[in-house]
Amino acid sequence: QVQLMESGGDSVQAGGSLRLSCAASGHTYARPCMGWFRQVPGKEREGVAAMYSGTDSTYYADSVEGRFTISQDNSKNTLYLQLNNLKPEDTAMYYCAADFRVLCGGTWSKDAFKFWGQGTQVTVSS
Repeated sequence: QVQLMESGGDSVQAGGSLRLSCAASGHTYARPCMGWFRQVPGKEREGVAAMYSGTDSTYYADSVEGRFTISQDNSKNTLYLQLNNLKPEDTAMYYCAADFRVLCGGTWSKDAFKFWGQGTQVTVSS
């Protein structure tokens, strides 16, 4: 089992930046794929970035590449998502996810990830 808790969501102006955090805890004997997803009401949950725990390999959805950066601090068991040059269309609930079996970057399907946090809201105004 893996427990995930996101934080860092806020309301910002377009062009602004935020850093989201995801604290992980639980039995992590292997290196799960850790990912960030986002969802707006009425739409499918969208994968935006992912990386294997303990590695530097990162994967991004086309919609955010160049503006968002995923990283991790293994000493703190924390995953981050740096959001730069935010746009109103980035407004969403952002979720942290983890799974031990998924091929990181091979799929952005939410159904491939077993463990989820509760989400943190990002609102970008124009």
